Amino acid sequence: MARQPRIEFPGAVYHVMARGNAGKRVFLNQRDYTNFLETLGEACDKTGWRIHAYVLMDNHYHLLLETPEANLVHGMKWLQQTFTQRWNVRHKKRGHLLQGRYKAIPVDVDNPGYFGTVAAYIHLNPARAGLIDFENDQLLEEFPWSSLPYLTRPKRDQPQWYVADRFLGEHGVTDHVRGRAAYLRDINARAREEAEEKAQNRTRSNGSDPWKPLRRGWFVGSEPFREYLLQHVNKTITKHGRRRYHGGARRDHDLAEAKRLLKAGLKKLGLSQKELRAMRKFAPEKQLLAFLLRTRTPVSNDWLSKELAMGHTTNVSNGVRAIREATDRTILKRRNALQRI
Repeated sequence: MARQPRIEFPGAVYHVMARGNAGKRVFLNQRDYTNFLETLGEACDKTGWRIHAYVLMDNHYHLLLETPEANLVHGMKWLQQTFTQRWNVRHKKRGHLLQGRYKAIPVDVDNPGYFGTVAAYIHLNPARAGLIDFENDQLLEEFPWSSLPYLTRPKRDQPQWYVADRFLGEHGVTDHVRGRAAYLRDINARAREEAEEKAQNRTRSNGSDPWKPLRRGWFVGSEPFREYLLQHVNKTITKHGRRRYHGGARRDHDLAEAKRLLKAGLKKLGLSQKELRAMRKFAPEKQLLAFLLRTRTPVSNDWLSKELAMGHTTNVSNGVRAIREATDRTILKRRNALQRI
């Protein structure tokens, strides 16, 4: 079954999410919640993980997880299998507790804003789910199954695997009581705003969903971070084959490969991009490049027609066929040269 490629490297930070099988509840009572946190603590002891934020909802959980060593897959396998086994024993059940593969979205920690945004998204989950009674002045940190309440407690009462300094630092908060209180006031104000927007069935004033990249993307971060991740994706896909994978990471990999081949093909033909675009739509050089890219990557004819300035997409299809069926020696020689790239 196709899946997102796992990206592992020392010091990586991930937004990890997993849901109950078929959307069913994972946490049926208080003991299930505490069991998960105890198992998470054991996983951190085994792997050296650091947890910067978490929330446990009834049928899913979120973690903002740092791996000082490149051991996400190993640690998550132990965590989920061990918790499932313990859950099944307690509830006298068998089979899968969690649905399919967990999501693990890499987060950019070298550029300000991304880390704190993911932490806020995780902490605001109870408000978005309508679990905070703002009309009766309930606070977000009163939700018990989130890391947010730790900000109200002394360091000695926090688990060793929990680390708040990094996301607080993005908000200019140092590790003292007054700064943490200011952060809690700020995130409660955001929680009230989101609850009101949900009640009125609207998004923010600009009409956009600020959390969409966190829900739909394959990474959270800057363009340089995306380029860095693609190096890892390329190694994984090259090793195992692209058919094993799907999603945004594979699409970005495919597009990067097409651009690399186009650049190499132009160099082989002794052309610049400007010179290529100035040629007529049916120029052999354009057809040769279309053939190279169409046979080596899954990019669409629409993309090729725009990049190669070939006009209608049928010109791409006709051009690829013309090169495939070519008998002219010059064309065959140039085709073979491009195929050796």
